[in-house]
Amino acid sequence: MPFPAVHPALDRALINKGYAEPTPVQAAVLEAEYAGRDLLVSAQTGSGKTVAFGLAAAPTLLGDKPIFAPGGAPLCLAIAPTRELAMQVAAELEWLYADSGAKIATCVGGMDARREARALSFGVHIVVGTPGRLKDHIDRGNLDLSELKVAVLDEADEMLDMGFREDLEHILDQAPAERRTLLFSATIAREIATLAKRYQKDAVRIDATDKTRQHADIEYRAYRIAPNEIEHAVVNTLRWFEAPRAMVFCSTRDSVRHLQSSLLERGFSTVSLSGEMGQRERTDALQSLRDGRARVCVATDVAARGLDLPDLGLVIHAELPMNRAGLLHRSGRTGRAGKKGVSVMLVPHSRRRKAERLMDEAGVDAVWTGAPTFDEIRKADEGRLLSPEFFEAEVSDEDMIVAKRMIAERTPDEIAAALVRLLRKEQPAPEELSDPGSDRGPAKRERTVRNDDGTAAQPWPGDRLGSDDVVWFRLDVGRNKNADPKWLIPLICRIGGITKPQIGAIRTFPDETRFEVAKTHEKAFREAVAASKDEVKITPSEAPTPGSMKAGRYEGKPRREEGDRPFKKTPYKRADGGAGDARPAFKKPWAPKADGGGNPRSNAAADKPFAKKAFQGKPNFKKDGFKGKPKG
Repeated sequence: MPFPAVHPALDRALINKGYAEPTPVQAAVLEAEYAGRDLLVSAQTGSGKTVAFGLAAAPTLLGDKPIFAPGGAPLCLAIAPTRELAMQVAAELEWLYADSGAKIATCVGGMDARREARALSFGVHIVVGTPGRLKDHIDRGNLDLSELKVAVLDEADEMLDMGFREDLEHILDQAPAERRTLLFSATIAREIATLAKRYQKDAVRIDATDKTRQHADIEYRAYRIAPNEIEHAVVNTLRWFEAPRAMVFCSTRDSVRHLQSSLLERGFSTVSLSGEMGQRERTDALQSLRDGRARVCVATDVAARGLDLPDLGLVIHAELPMNRAGLLHRSGRTGRAGKKGVSVMLVPHSRRRKAERLMDEAGVDAVWTGAPTFDEIRKADEGRLLSPEFFEAEVSDEDMIVAKRMIAERTPDEIAAALVRLLRKEQPAPEELSDPGSDRGPAKRERTVRNDDGTAAQPWPGDRLGSDDVVWFRLDVGRNKNADPKWLIPLICRIGGITKPQIGAIRTFPDETRFEVAKTHEKAFREAVAASKDEVKITPSEAPTPGSMKAGRYEGKPRREEGDRPFKKTPYKRADGGAGDARPAFKKPWAPKADGGGNPRSNAAADKPFAKKAFQGKPNFKKDGFKGKPKG
């Protein structure tokens, strides 16, 4: 259905921009019965919320007037959680209200506050800003909200998560009570409901999230990876999709710095976004992405809030998001404005349950596979080289002259080989990856599971390794050196490049430890051990015998026999003078000496009575009085 008539100036702007039909959230807020009322709207990221509240606010701001009157105190205030989102909101409102004569000002952190104050003093109609900077302008007397008619809170849930509750309450308390309040949020949590109850009047609750189609433009994939191969998996994922622009999400600033450095080292044009960056650095990074100088952006959740990058076709979760909202906000950077996108989660085996829980809560279905391998990426590169689009590009006359000269001087094989070499030189090399397990779902697992090609599948946590599925190795550390599986398992994983599910039984002996390794990882494990320079040595071994479970004995180290080492035995004479046995002789009972020495506590008879001195105890000064030190 077409857009309903809102205002002639805004209707013309929609036609000029090519907007033919409203999105679900835009159609919902433009219902005639909701005109003039407060709105509490839940809508997913990238659903057209900015245009939605711009259209919803127009009747209140303009009424029957063709254009705005000269600017004074602002009539509309839009609050966004981040600088980038606030700037994008302002840009959207600029073209939407272009024919209405509206003056729009921005008040965001990291910009020149004095220039913003001058813009406010000249008179404006709409102000877009972040909570902290808006509060600062109010406290300084630069921003007057006495004439405010509409207040808009965009991404309200994110503002509360970022700790802006007090700033939001301070700003809304300065606005007139009869204003309209439009609150937009991806999720309506308890905190959002409490805020709405306090600052909205009889608000209309609108749920514009289509549960059946909300993820139609985003393809979700989950890649099984080993915990120590996250960087390699990111590289192969970027190489597999070859998206014009991609965003990689990490949980911390340190992770962002480390991963960006790793990608730059491998040849990817990469920028980063994190909370410690200044506004100029952020602006330069985003501009590099928009003009094509950079193809990959590594960012934290907070730093990437509100970003709207053109042609962002791929989102990679290098580290899993904290919750359902984080997954939706991250993935919502792609698949916008009707374009298709891919959201890839890199899932180590130890985090699979959390990944499944996140996707269940978010209502998304992901395809579980292993990460793209070296051979698969090379094959995809060949397909891209032979695709028709590669040869259908327009060629200039100058290029054609050079091409004909090359044909005259070189053979077709030489020209094709040079072309392939040049193209591969520009592409970062893919990495070798191991698939830590095939997707077998929640069904009961067999003892040994086979892949489609008949090979043994990699074990997942909880799988029992059979005796035919493992090989034994030996560590030269035992109980004499406090060997314990709590630190032996991480040591084995670090030296051998494997993960915990590939380690089977562990048997600890006094001087050594033997353990099982899955046969599927035997070759890689042997190579990693051979290249290791660790002080702890790992060598191949045989399975311990059943008797080795007792007293630390095992085959190859014979039990000590009585004849191997002399036993000291102390014979004693019996009272009757007979021969003694191996038991130690008892000592004679104690008898007091003739001079009265010996143990005074003995009950044996003494030749001389023992005189025991009576215990005098401590002096009692209260009873006897203090007599002082003796003289002389």
